Amino acid sequence: MEEHYFTPPEDERYLSDDTPIIVTFHGLTGGSNEAYVRSILAPACASVEDGGLGYRAVVVNFRGCAGTPVTSEKLYHCGNTDDARQALMYISHRYPKAKFVSGLGFSLGANVLVRYLAQEGQRSRLIAGCALACPWDLHSVSYNLSNGAWVDRMYSRMLAENMAALIKAHKDKLARNPKLTTALPYLFSLPSPTLWDFDPYYACEEKMETNNDITRRDGAVLRWRAQGDFYRWASSHTALSDVRVPLLAINADDDPIVHARDLPTDVGSNPLVALVVTRGGGHLGWFVSSRRRTRWVRNPVLEWLRAVGQGLAARSCGGGGLSMSDFEQGQFLCEDGLPGLGCRPVEGGGKFRGELLRADTLRVISV
Repeated sequence: MEEHYFTPPEDERYLSDDTPIIVTFHGLTGGSNEAYVRSILAPACASVEDGGLGYRAVVVNFRGCAGTPVTSEKLYHCGNTDDARQALMYISHRYPKAKFVSGLGFSLGANVLVRYLAQEGQRSRLIAGCALACPWDLHSVSYNLSNGAWVDRMYSRMLAENMAALIKAHKDKLARNPKLTTALPYLFSLPSPTLWDFDPYYACEEKMETNNDITRRDGAVLRWRAQGDFYRWASSHTALSDVRVPLLAINADDDPIVHARDLPTDVGSNPLVALVVTRGGGHLGWFVSSRRRTRWVRNPVLEWLRAVGQGLAARSCGGGGLSMSDFEQGQFLCEDGLPGLGCRPVEGGGKFRGELLRADTLRVISV
């Protein structure tokens, strides 16, 4: 049984049980505290009387991010959709009368969102998706960051340092994984690691799961023979043709991490997918100006969320329209058809001490 733990909300303002829900997935080493997340969710969750959409938002903090505890020897990665799948199942269980308006993904979280939508197809609990600054072709992005111009290598080092800081914060739990026991000392010894240096020892060694269509059918376990195999498997650009709900994806043509030449142009003749490339915006920036830190991208995103909530959500049934049943298996909430996954709430409230965010060790490069 793969364990997932979720914290109940604390001091939650009153919302009706059928309030539409936005489910959000943040970027690498980010969390619900990120400015790019709050810039969209604040107006989306404001009451209609105050000019907002009146929605409920749930941010899925990846394992170890934003002060969340790591409860096993497994972390998260760009291709893992099981955590998203379990989060959606848990939210459906907690709010059975509510409708999922849309998934909202940022950077790495956008990649996870697109892969989830493609894997689930018609079974998706989410009736729509919005992907911002999705990295798409992870092999090209990672290679370019680690082998490109000095600015590319700078970004790669900063991202890798953030991941190293996150792993150090949870090294005691992660060290219980025998594959990481030998890799962790090497990772910590690197003076200026890049993502390309980092992933062979963490992602490609540790990432084994049973969540895609192939492994779900035969129960096999994925093992990576080469670093490129993992990146190609975890990428989302090749999955666009399998998405079966409306998907809006927005990237910037000057994104220093996701180069314009690596953006997908072929959606496999899928009429449900809209790819948008903006003039300027950087990586999760989209600021009005250098002086005004307001993000203009929130306006089209809010329009998308409003349209989905007023249109698609009204025609869907609760929990994303799935017919699969949820049931209790021991102390874990499990889902019919996914016997290897389960989740349960952790004890205590939904707030973590501020120092657990480790802002002193994580570099901010996207806000």
